[in-house]
Amino acid sequence: MSKSSSLNKVFSDLPVTIFEAMSQAARDNAAINLGQGFPDDPGPEDIRRAAAEASLNGYNQYPSMMGLPELRQAIATHYGHWHGLKLDPMSEVMVTSGGTEALTSAILAVVQPGDEVVCFQPVYDSYLPIIRQAGGIPRLVRLEPPHWRLNEDMLKSVFNSKTKAVLFNNPLNPSAVVYPREDLELLARYCQEFDVIAICDEVWEHVTFDEHKHIPLITIPGMRERTIKVGSAGKIFSLTGWKIGFVCAAPPLLRVAAKVHQFLTFTTAPNLQAAVAYGLGKSDDYFLSMRKDLTRSRDRLTKGLESLGFPVLKSQGTYFLTVDLSPLGLNESDTEFCWRIVKDYKVAAIPVSAFYEQDPVTSVVRFCFAKKDETLDTALERLSDAVRGRKR
Repeated sequence: MSKSSSLNKVFSDLPVTIFEAMSQAARDNAAINLGQGFPDDPGPEDIRRAAAEASLNGYNQYPSMMGLPELRQAIATHYGHWHGLKLDPMSEVMVTSGGTEALTSAILAVVQPGDEVVCFQPVYDSYLPIIRQAGGIPRLVRLEPPHWRLNEDMLKSVFNSKTKAVLFNNPLNPSAVVYPREDLELLARYCQEFDVIAICDEVWEHVTFDEHKHIPLITIPGMRERTIKVGSAGKIFSLTGWKIGFVCAAPPLLRVAAKVHQFLTFTTAPNLQAAVAYGLGKSDDYFLSMRKDLTRSRDRLTKGLESLGFPVLKSQGTYFLTVDLSPLGLNESDTEFCWRIVKDYKVAAIPVSAFYEQDPVTSVVRFCFAKKDETLDTALERLSDAVRGRKR
């Protein structure tokens, strides 16, 4: 037996992610990529200029492992303003190299071998491998369209004395739901009853629409000391390549997450941190205008898809909207549909079944609308016959 056959099975047996597969298919077929969640503009110019200025005239050696003090203060001030969340920037805030690293630090800080971790399907693809690498056992809850809501029976079926943590994404990618207070209070009740730590992936917290307001789980009564909140400057400012993440938690939780972080990336580019600190201090008008622009793009793609016969599920947040193919009678799964349209119609999308490990929903497709008008319009033109399945 070769040594290569005994490599870490948690990772060696993983397939190529659907995001990379569809993005590669988009490149191979010269397709418009409405699959992967990134905008097709360069991001706010003033924030990019702040990064350039900090690179040219600022500090370019190792910054503090926990993050630049001015960014940690900016994060605390920002969350205090937007959510009424009071954080000590020096003991309750840490900067990481992206949201995925923030989540990894949180999971490895909390989960030990044999611990059970509640996860909600559709589930982002990085969660389960990291839980398993920590020796944890995912307990999966199946959410369903069109509402993707939590209920008592779901939680009762998975929470028990072995439950160590719950991993909760809100707003939820890919289903674009912003969870209301009643769902959060239900989840908080179970966390407190079973003494569970909540790891909250809230990277889409500023990308909400139509009066839907993001409520951090950490602000629900009883959750302040048992929640690790994760945010992302990449999502807030449409600068996904910068990979600047935030971890906010009570000191006993953050101290251990920081010990994990020091052996993952240790620290993060100081010029980008300085620019994010500047960005978080921008006026409310910036954030409200960002939401307004994304709402307009969401409505443009929604209206266009509906005019072509696609049944669109309402997007409450994130860069995404979903289409439920089940009423169309296409006799193909979401995965088959996505491969067909990227090859035949030159538009890439993501099958939501890829976000399930067990008992997947196989009729829902995710499209990214964080694109320029001309990109969306060209995609819609290409998809004009896709519902009927006719090739051009």
